Amino acid sequence: MKNKPLLILWLCLFIIVLVNAQSLEAQTQLLIRCDDIGMCHTVNMAAKKLIETGIPFSASIMVGCPWFEEAAALLQANPQISVGVHLTLNSEWAHYKWGPVSGREAVPSLVDEDGYFYASGELFKEADIKIKEVEKELRAQIEKALHSGLRIDYLDYHMGTAVSTPELRSLVEKLAEEYKLGIAVYFNEAYSTLWEIAPEKKLNRLLEIVSNLQPDRVNLTVIHLGMETPEMDALVDLNYPADPFRVSIHRQAELDALCSGAFEKALSNKDVKLITYRDLVSKTGLKSMKRPGASEY
Repeated sequence: MKNKPLLILWLCLFIIVLVNAQSLEAQTQLLIRCDDIGMCHTVNMAAKKLIETGIPFSASIMVGCPWFEEAAALLQANPQISVGVHLTLNSEWAHYKWGPVSGREAVPSLVDEDGYFYASGELFKEADIKIKEVEKELRAQIEKALHSGLRIDYLDYHMGTAVSTPELRSLVEKLAEEYKLGIAVYFNEAYSTLWEIAPEKKLNRLLEIVSNLQPDRVNLTVIHLGMETPEMDALVDLNYPADPFRVSIHRQAELDALCSGAFEKALSNKDVKLITYRDLVSKTGLKSMKRPGASEY
């Protein structure tokens, strides 16, 4: 056969491409999700600093917070960032509050006597919450995010409140299906976070996470960005009254850990591929989602 050498060449090229594709597919994957974007100006500026590093990450935006518009503008200018709606039913800070996007009169069961969201999940559970009002509010948050011009890829849930009962979880699943969005931790992600780690130990914990990534699952690490600024120093989480430095010091430490050369080196040494929820939804499809077990989030 005159074309036999050419056929062999094409076959070899095909095998090389196939092997490379399989190698890429088998590469250990890490998804970094940064929560609370839009909460305040400092969090937005921390997100901007992380964007400037070029690190791929997913940004969960709080639509009802005062600094949402700035966050939306930042993310619109950086469409490579995968954006999710951080479904919010709590307002946990002393002296810094927010309430429903739909208006306090529209969802009276979701607010305290001052018209703000309840400060804790416990207070939310103790209130006479109306599920129809929860749906109205969560729908309003999703719609506001979409109308801002942002491309929305997924939903997740501030403080876990929006999925804190089977009825609420079913509602979030219903909204995700309606709006054709992914749901965080519904793709069999191996979950980790730095939040409960002491500030001076966060980098070591992040490096430990990288060294123990599961090669057969998407590994999810949730980050809370921020910086030590007067704005963040003034914020006190009502759920952690014994830890007044939790906000600025903890959040600065998480930003520093992500931006460190040690983290970059660890990713390179382990040949880790950073992905986003947009990548995950595109690769696996929304139909691959499965409700996680109670111990998995």
